[in-house]
Amino acid sequence: TSPRLHWYIPRNMQFSLEITMKTDLSVLPKVKDVYITMLPGDDFKKVANKAKELAQSGFNPVPHFPARSIKNLNDLKDYVSMCKDFGVKQALVIGGSSEPVGDYHCSLQLLETGLFKGFKIGIAGHPEGSPDISDSDLEKAMQDKKPFADYIVTQWLLNPDPIAEFISKQSLPVHVGITGPLKISSLIKFANIVGAKNSINFLKSNASKALDLLKPSDPNDLINKLKGSTENFHIYTFGGLKETNSWLTKNNYV
Repeated sequence: TSPRLHWYIPRNMQFSLEITMKTDLSVLPKVKDVYITMLPGDDFKKVANKAKELAQSGFNPVPHFPARSIKNLNDLKDYVSMCKDFGVKQALVIGGSSEPVGDYHCSLQLLETGLFKGFKIGIAGHPEGSPDISDSDLEKAMQDKKPFADYIVTQWLLNPDPIAEFISKQSLPVHVGITGPLKISSLIKFANIVGAKNSINFLKSNASKALDLLKPSDPNDLINKLKGSTENFHIYTFGGLKETNSWLTKNNYV
């Protein structure tokens, strides 16, 4: 391999992966940090047990703690306690779904309980804003949460400009959310769901022909534009785990 290629793809690049409760662990790529989503309606006990499976398989499990999906302090205590017992050392504490099911309406409330002492804590970042909260409220929430956090994980985006600007303003390490290799048409659909307006426009302006919409996007395009700003990338696979696994292997990322 030429020296130029080693400069082009940094050797110390770190990837993490997000899975759901239904993901078959036997097909996971050799990525150490594996995040477990807790979708609305998911049972936190099952999420904790998934984390246990991951830990026993040699991964570093990072369960989600979505504030608006946790009913009360007792449930939160049970969830944290189970995770600790199962060897979990890291957590992503987020707001989660739009409607609270119980006492919590924001991630700061979870962090302020002090229950996460000893965990490495990630919080959410939104370089393109969020459809659920104003930019000013989002900025205030970020500043309030930073004293409790070790790093930031961003929503997945495709336009490098707002991501680079966001990273430049942070005092914590930023793990940039990216997608695995998905069809452009699928990415536009998912971008609409998360309200990533700049990325939708970026996608459409870069898909010059209708045929491009059916081609898989290459995450390397975004990675290479941001490699000077961060070495950490968090992959959202949207069910395309097999394609993501192939892409990681092909590029010698794992």
